[in-house]
Amino acid sequence: MAQEIPGWRHIYSGKVRDLYEPESGEDDRVLVVASDRISAYDYVLTSEIPDKGRVLTQLSLWWFEQLGEVPNHVISTDVPAEVAGRAMICKRLEMFPVECIARGYLTGSGLKEYQATRTVCELPLPEGLVDGSRLEKPLFTPSAKAEVGEHDENITYDAVVMMLGDDLAAKLKTLTLDIYSRAEAIARDRGIILADTKVEFGLSNTGEVTLGDEVLTPDSSRFWDAELYSPGKAQPSFDKQFVRDWLTSDESGWDGNSEPPALPADVVEKTRARYVEAYERLTGRTFL
Repeated sequence: MAQEIPGWRHIYSGKVRDLYEPESGEDDRVLVVASDRISAYDYVLTSEIPDKGRVLTQLSLWWFEQLGEVPNHVISTDVPAEVAGRAMICKRLEMFPVECIARGYLTGSGLKEYQATRTVCELPLPEGLVDGSRLEKPLFTPSAKAEVGEHDENITYDAVVMMLGDDLAAKLKTLTLDIYSRAEAIARDRGIILADTKVEFGLSNTGEVTLGDEVLTPDSSRFWDAELYSPGKAQPSFDKQFVRDWLTSDESGWDGNSEPPALPADVVEKTRARYVEAYERLTGRTFL
């Protein structure tokens, strides 16, 4: 349930974020609030992760600074006290119906496709790759956005061209791979491997392609500890892997087809700790 915020009217809730518009009727600004909600396997869980919304917001703001050459949607962090630290006032964008994903390593859904067809999003890859293999060069592997509770669907670059046209498709691909390459180098300098990431773009009211939503957080990216990196198996990650692992364990008793159970306190705390550690190691700042 979205909270009441004086001066703002709630207009949308996603898995994690709530959007508000000014009650005054201005239509060029939105208040983007990151909650402490957490999702797994396309379910929004009843349990929340304390401070998760603050970590996501503060880390996104830090990355927007590092990617200053890419236009982004942030206008101000001067937000109502009720959501201080977890919200941004942003440009209202017309979002593209595409999740822009860059993969520098083979894992997740890409690994599953590779094992079946030696491709990822129909892009051919060499033989002999394993879980965690570094790719010769990063891949742009888009997906079509799904409604909350549905699975995003991997699509080909040609499908993006069909949706958006040659020029826009090429721009999104170039921006996505440029962001990945810049962020991968920054993370590597801090002892973290950026395996893959998802970014989203939209058009501003002036027609400029603009980076929106969150960017390079543990919710939208796979971050691995470089010291523990070992291809051929699943890598420990700075995200909600504790949640996924517990849900699929015998202890949870979850059948995968119904609302997941509440998380144990230790899983909540371990997940919070991983989000905070990702923030602190990447930014070099202490999370307060």
